[in-house]
Amino acid sequence: MLGCAGSLGARSGSPRDANPERPTVATHAYSVAGGYAELEQGTRVFGPGYLRTSAGAGVGDLGVSLKLSRGVSSRSTVALVPSVTFPTGDRARGLGAGRMLSSVVAVVSADLPASLHFDFNTRPVGVGAGTPQWFTSVGFSRAGTIGAATELFDFTSGASGPRQRGFLAAAVVRCAAWAVLDARGAVGLSQQTPNQALVGLTTNLGRIFK
Repeated sequence: MLGCAGSLGARSGSPRDANPERPTVATHAYSVAGGYAELEQGTRVFGPGYLRTSAGAGVGDLGVSLKLSRGVSSRSTVALVPSVTFPTGDRARGLGAGRMLSSVVAVVSADLPASLHFDFNTRPVGVGAGTPQWFTSVGFSRAGTIGAATELFDFTSGASGPRQRGFLAAAVVRCAAWAVLDARGAVGLSQQTPNQALVGLTTNLGRIFK
């Protein structure tokens, strides 16, 4: 995922600091600084995707999103994130939905005492495929050179996938101001939710335009 101009933990103090949406399923309410780009990469150690199984490897559906973010106090921020995915993946191989889908996420992020951080997400998922799924997530994290994150997430059943519910825990290491490494594990709390383990890297690529 590539972000441009718009965490684990609080808002970044410098536009060059990486502010990852990884490693949770949800997102935070903050955006990349204007003119800067951020790249998020990840690989699955084991476990299928949350919404679809895959019959092979390849490029899945590609999408775009726009984050509209606004600070409401010195410690809290809200955001709306509309997005759309395009049917670029092979549906027959389980790599795509076979149609254009949309979503819009409502996000609340807040800094808490003791360097703790809170994120809440709610959104419809798979709008355009029939009955949408509804996604809800509550996450807590602690920032630092070595940080940690936890999250409870839930997808209702819908046309684009079955009911999914799980608990996620992750370790996060800030290798440099502009690079954050993460490793996460997710445990399914419903019958059709797989266990997963993933690792990833978020890199702030710096200013790409003024």
